[in-house]
Amino acid sequence: MTNQLPNEARVIPLRPHGARPPGAPPRQAQPAPAAKEPLWRDLVGDVLRRERLAQERTLKDVADEARISMPYLSEVERGRKEASSEVLAAAAHALGLGLGDLLTRAQGELTRVASRSPAGSRHGITTSSHDGMCLAA
Repeated sequence: MTNQLPNEARVIPLRPHGARPPGAPPRQAQPAPAAKEPLWRDLVGDVLRRERLAQERTLKDVADEARISMPYLSEVERGRKEASSEVLAAAAHALGLGLGDLLTRAQGELTRVASRSPAGSRHGITTSSHDGMCLAA
């Protein structure tokens, strides 16, 4: 007969769950998390995917025409990859758009989303319309 111990560690709490040390200030309720602003790569990917689907084209068709691998284009559309300007331009051209058209549509999405978000006004984001666009890397 062997006396085997289970392969688990036993945890002994130093103080009961939820107890605070003596003299600790009372806990305050956590504020609700602020709504996250969308990432640029998500906005651009959404524009690419919507345009591709509006044209009823397959991912393979657009990737082949843009000379981008199909898995990479899929990742770009899903906002998983930060595509270079060359890749974005190739994908846009394969869809019959210019790079400026793609970026203008993404900017419009950002403006629309930011204007609905209460977080946008707290962080100094303005929602005024402009004919120009500024991108910073």
